[in-house]
Amino acid sequence: MENTPKLGCVVMAAGNARRFGENKLAAQLRGRSLILRALEAVPAEKFDKVVVVTQYPEVMRLAGEFRFAAVHNPHPDYGISHTIALGLTELRDCDGVLFQVSDQPLLRRESVAELADRWRARPEKIAALGHGGVRGNPCLFPARFFPELLELREDHGGNTVIRRHEEDLFLLEVPAEELHDVDTVQALEELKAEAAR
Repeated sequence: MENTPKLGCVVMAAGNARRFGENKLAAQLRGRSLILRALEAVPAEKFDKVVVVTQYPEVMRLAGEFRFAAVHNPHPDYGISHTIALGLTELRDCDGVLFQVSDQPLLRRESVAELADRWRARPEKIAALGHGGVRGNPCLFPARFFPELLELREDHGGNTVIRRHEEDLFLLEVPAEELHDVDTVQALEELKAEAAR
């Protein structure tokens, strides 16, 4: 087999969603929950291993249905850095890891697959989806950045690392709606209204 970089994926599904006020991942858009949409957006064939980090037993079960590894996060209150560390620890033998959030319900599997392919052609770079030159999620980091990611604390995520290495970043342009994240009930209602139009 040719020497292609080994690529992992972390689906980050652990947060308390304080701004949303309830388990956001169970919220529905067009009859499908946000977490189901997030898992469906993972092109499993592009990854050597997919890990779902979550505090919720029902999400762990759902991950199993997709044949993804599930990692329990007993401390979502520690912030996103803890979720990153748990996922990365599972994937430390990978050459790169893509971090995908669970609240971008219009993210397309094809876009994530293309991001993985583009990164494989430039595996020394950080890759992310973007629109109009503005970076969004998911983001993909080569292994040389793993130590910095593991040093993150509290609610500091991959943004912190990217800001230190902007010259190492390239963006894959996608439509704006794919990058919409749903942090509040209002944001979800707006998305539903858009979808209905």
